[in-house]
Amino acid sequence: MNGRWWRPELILALAVLLLGVFVVVGTLDVSTAASTLGLGPRFFPMLVGGAMILIGVFYIADVLRGGKGDPEESEDVDAQAPADWRSVLLMSGIFLAFVAIVQPLGWPLAASLLFTALAIALGAEHRVRAAILGLVIGFGTYLLFVKGLGVTLPGGVTPL
Repeated sequence: MNGRWWRPELILALAVLLLGVFVVVGTLDVSTAASTLGLGPRFFPMLVGGAMILIGVFYIADVLRGGKGDPEESEDVDAQAPADWRSVLLMSGIFLAFVAIVQPLGWPLAASLLFTALAIALGAEHRVRAAILGLVIGFGTYLLFVKGLGVTLPGGVTPL
């Protein structure tokens, strides 16, 4: 170990470790029905939290042994270009609309509209393909969360 053990990288390593512990401890409070079959709602958070703890421990060990990250090489971004506020506002509006319609329309339809609208806002050239993929992703995520993980999401059209 070198003489200078306290470096900024150690702060990030500790943050990863502590965030992993936070996720695992928070997941312990998630309750499931005794009749739940399959992986259940605890599986993926525990997997992610456990992986973060493991990565945090290895990262701390690396930093204490003198490891450090590569120097930052710039991205292909023009730092002098102005922010694209139109896109930021458009996507923010799409997310706010999603929040407003997810309860009355249900997750599958609202998420399909969300993914389609975001794809078009980000410049999708084929709008029909974007809509089809939006439907597949919207309904796919619904089935994954509801059937695969046992998470309750709003299912369909409900009266206001």
